[in-house]
Amino acid sequence: MNNKKTIISIVIIVIAIIIVSQSTFIVNEKQQVVITQFGKPVGEAITNSGLKFKTPFVQKANYFEKRYMEWDGDPNQIPTKDKKFIFVDSYARWQITDPLQFFKRLTNERGAQSRLDDILDGETRDYIANHNIEEAVRNSNRTPISSGTISELIGDSLMTINVGREKIQSMILKTANEQASDLGIEILDFRFKRINYVEDVRAQVYERMKSERYRIADKFRSEGQGEASKINGEKERELKAIQSEAFREAEEIKGKADAKAASIYAAAYDRSAMSRDLYSFLKSMETFRNTFDTTTTVILSTDSELYKYLKKMN
Repeated sequence: MNNKKTIISIVIIVIAIIIVSQSTFIVNEKQQVVITQFGKPVGEAITNSGLKFKTPFVQKANYFEKRYMEWDGDPNQIPTKDKKFIFVDSYARWQITDPLQFFKRLTNERGAQSRLDDILDGETRDYIANHNIEEAVRNSNRTPISSGTISELIGDSLMTINVGREKIQSMILKTANEQASDLGIEILDFRFKRINYVEDVRAQVYERMKSERYRIADKFRSEGQGEASKINGEKERELKAIQSEAFREAEEIKGKADAKAASIYAAAYDRSAMSRDLYSFLKSMETFRNTFDTTTTVILSTDSELYKYLKKMN
């Protein structure tokens, strides 16, 4: 009899535990819950944490993530507006903002990932196809550091970016959120993880980059040679000016020295007849030395001072 009562008590306790476990559930900070009855949602979504109650055996608690979740797209080969193919690999972050609507439209996170694939991959393909390759690859216009004609050359060689990669990402995010507005989710961020050229386009881009760098290098060399020629010409002009000025000063000094020597000779000549004769003789000898050599023939007047000295020598 006692064994029978014990068994009945145990059965009642087990049934009570099962009923309690089926009628209560716990929601933590990272979760939000939608209660369904026979597969259909009942009441509002539960977003606050704590111990909650439901009808046992009839109702079911469907848990959904409250934190940010990631979406990682598959790399796709996409044509740009200028008919060049690029590989685009993207990612996004999203969150369930309305669990009840989310359950009605997507059921679970797997359904959400599939729907995001359709939305984000489609918008990425559309926006890349509507812009040139430079708009998808570059983010903004580059400002060359150098100045002068070379910087103008570099600036002119770069295509002007009106939209850029960052704005394309923002436009994809905005349009995707418009499409996902009735899904109970919000796409928080969208980014291009990697953009790469296909092999044919990569070769063309590399060749264009090399030719552009060669052209700029030639321009640098040309301007450098021009500057070198200008500097050399300026150097020659300054050198000739310095030499001319030095020659002029040297001639002035020599002239002053000759004038002073002549005044000394004249003063000595005026002192005595002997000095005058000596001075005349020395000047005549100097004239002979500077004027004649062994092959020189001259005709002198008998009144010439030189003739008188030559006659005395005979």
